[in-house]
Formats: sequence, C-alpha cells, structure tokens
Amino acid sequence: MKNPSLYAAIDLGSNSFHMLVVHEVEGACRILAKVKRKVRLAAGLQPDGSLDEAAMERGWDCLRLFAEQLQDVPADQVRIVGTATLRLATNIDRFIGRAEAILGHSIRIISGEEEAATIYQGVAWTSSGTGRRLVIDIGGASTELVIGEGTSADLLNSLHMGCVTWLKRHFPNGELSEAHFERAIAAAQHELSPVAAGYLTQGWQHCIGASGTVQAIQEIMMAQGENEQITLAKLHRLKAQAIACGRVEQLQLPGLTPERAPVFASGLAILIALFDTLAIEHMVLAGGALREGLIYGMLGTRQECDAQDRTIDSLIARYQLDREQGERVRNTALQALKQLQPDTDSDAARMLARAAMLYELGLCIEYKRAPEHAAYIIRHIDLPGFTAPQKGLLAALLLNQRDDFQLEALQAQCALDGERAVLLARLLRLAIILCLRRTRGTVPAFALRRDGNRLILTLPAGWSTGHHLRASELFAEARRQSALGWQLDIVEA
Repeated sequence: MKNPSLYAAIDLGSNSFHMLVVHEVEGACRILAKVKRKVRLAAGLQPDGSLDEAAMERGWDCLRLFAEQLQDVPADQVRIVGTATLRLATNIDRFIGRAEAILGHSIRIISGEEEAATIYQGVAWTSSGTGRRLVIDIGGASTELVIGEGTSADLLNSLHMGCVTWLKRHFPNGELSEAHFERAIAAAQHELSPVAAGYLTQGWQHCIGASGTVQAIQEIMMAQGENEQITLAKLHRLKAQAIACGRVEQLQLPGLTPERAPVFASGLAILIALFDTLAIEHMVLAGGALREGLIYGMLGTRQECDAQDRTIDSLIARYQLDREQGERVRNTALQALKQLQPDTDSDAARMLARAAMLYELGLCIEYKRAPEHAAYIIRHIDLPGFTAPQKGLLAALLLNQRDDFQLEALQAQCALDGERAVLLARLLRLAIILCLRRTRGTVPAFALRRDGNRLILTLPAGWSTGHHLRASELFAEARRQSALGWQLDIVEA
C-alpha cells in the first residue's frame, strides 16, 4: 500500500546518483531517506559519445538499491531526472530502458537550462537570505550558473565542464602538479568566457555553492579551523596542499572524505576559475539543490517565505512551542542588541532572533536540563535554511540560555567569532528573564549600554520592589556574568 504523505526525487548525476525521500510535516519536509552512490557515469563516456558497459552496469546496480524504497511512494509523487552525461550519451536509450524497468518509474532527461532552474529552486527553498544571489553547482560533467532573487531565476547557463570530465582531461594519470592545475583552470576560464559578461553586468549580493565540491571544500576548511566562507585565497591554499600530496590516490587532507578525493582537485580547479573570472568575493554552501528543487516543486508550498522562517515555523508547530512568548523574548533581545549596536550585522540579529523563538524547545523533554535538550535537538535535527555553522551557533545559544555558561560551546563558533557569540548569549539570557511574566505589557522599559565587556542595564525607578522574582533573577545573572569577567550592572533611574 502506498503512503500518500511520501515524496521522492532521484537525480541521476554524472558523478553520483542521489535519492531523497521526504515526509511533509507541519509545512516542512522531514527527510526519511537520503541515499548517495558514486557511480561516476561521466567516466564511462567514450570518444564517440557512447556510454561504456561498465558505467551503465554501475548505474543499474545503484538503481536496484533505490527501487525498493520507491515501492511505498505514490507514482505521481516520484520525480526521476537525468542530467549532463545522460544528455550527452549517444546510446542512452539502452541505459534508460533498463533503468526504468528496474525502478518501475519513468526517467526524464532534463536540459541544462531546466537543471539550472531546478537547482535554483532547491537553493531558494533551503537557503536563507535576501537580495540577488549567484548559485553555482559543479557537477560531474556540467556546471550550472544562475542569478536570481527570491524564487525567480533571471540568468541561467549550463556549461560543459565538471569534476569528472575535467579529471580525465586535465589530470592525466592522477598527477597533481602546478602545470596540470593551471591547465584545468585555464580551460574552465575559456568555457566561462562567452557568458561571464552577463553575470558581471547583472551582479549579485550573495554567492551560494550547491555541489559536492563546495561541501568538500567547506568541510576541509572547518577541519583546519577556518570559518564557513570560501574565498579565493583559501582556494589557492587548498590547491597548494593538494599539489604537495603529489597524486590523486595520495590526496589526504583533514576533512576530505575518501569518496570525494578522486574528483576534488578537478572540482577545485573549476571553482578557482569561477572565483577568478566572475570576481567572486566569498561563497557559502547551499542547504539543497536539484533534488530539493524537485521535491518542493511537487509540494507546491508557499515559496515567498524565508527558508529559515519556514523551518522555525515548523519547529514551533511540531513541538507545540508558545509562539507569543517566543516573539516577546525575540523582540526584547533584538531591542537590547539594537541599543548596543544600532548598525549590527543582520546575521547576528537573525541568529539571536531564531534562538529566542526556540528557547523553550527543550521543554518538550523536561525542564531541568531543557537547555541541554534544546541544543541536542538543534544539533541533530534537519534544519533547512541553516548552514552547519549556523546550526552550531544556534545550539550553543540555546545551551547557554540559563544556569552556568558553557563557554567552550560559544567560543567554538565559526558562524560568528567567539566574542560576538558570547554577547548574543548574554542578551538572550537577559531577555528571557525580563519576559518571565509571559504576559503582554509586562516587559519593563529598559536601556542597555556597553562599556567594553561591561553591560549596564537601566530599569525604571523602583521597579525591583514590585517585581521581586525578576529582580532576583537579574541580580543572580549579574553575579554569574561578572564572575566570568563580563561586568553586568543593574541600575534603576
């Protein structure tokens, strides 16, 4: 019997085959299965354009794994697409015929432009932020470039270069040399040259990478103590580290998984060319891409909402949180932050707001260790719209919402520096105390100012005599913060 709440998307990529199965819960998708296999289909492309038998066998073997999971999903809630290699192969009918028999579903080969548009939708659904964005996806045999805003893609291109094809062409015998890197970079720049002017003319505010290459690079950087933002300087440092390894089979970098290592250098060369040609300043990893675009296209849910807002709304509904109280704490915390830093960066304010909305999340388990439970949930749950470092920061703020500070969790954050993470935690704690009454109109008028690490909270004259519990909690919090070297003064005027 089919389960009407299940949706599945399969991406027959040039490097990997992916299957994503989800269940819609409270307006958000809960991932039930996420299966990935390195098929390296593009490696089987022959000079005459045909796909060799070994590559097709690898593909069919993988699809046998996927087929069982699809048996429970309604046929009209399954999408299976083939991309660059299947667009190029001259003998594709043989592969598709057997593949459809294995899966029990039809496979659609999509154009490069449709692939780019679907990738963009996946990014729009799963990545937060406003303004124009440049989305880049480096696949096994093609690279998609999209500029858009919101859910509208304005400029799309699919280029004939990918990490598998570039490995075969520009890193013969697996040698990682300066000359081979420069040849691969120059070839990618040549491929980019006909379309680069259009992207430079349109411009963008944010650049987002939606591929395994970008994920691998971010994981390496974080393993080496860097933050999540990818820059050209960091890419060149990784290139030097790869060259020092000498050969693809000897490539070992902290954070680089063995399955990604064979195509890491070729993907890195393409990304360097993109950064250089398009003058990209920095890039972050997307929360989703082609498969998520297929899933959300079937769901047809409202797309105008920010991805993080959708996720927060889903958590509030799923865990039956008090939205009004969360909003009260959020508004109080943001008011405090604005008083300290009128021009504060939007990322810090957004993360403080998200933590305030979810601060009672751990109560779904029990009260005493609620902060610990909340942090655990955030660290281990799927959060569309949040990058891994943002999840880490959110968990650290929830862990530090009351009781003794867990400094190590705050100081380890790379989404913000440790000092700013500590400040956000201090403000969240104050906001929670000021909102203890849980009733509209009970948050006192207050002023907050900063002198170095010292915070001075000014409350209305005589306020403490009429609000004994909150006053007691504030003075206890002042002692706790001051003991750690962050002076907190509570005054009335």
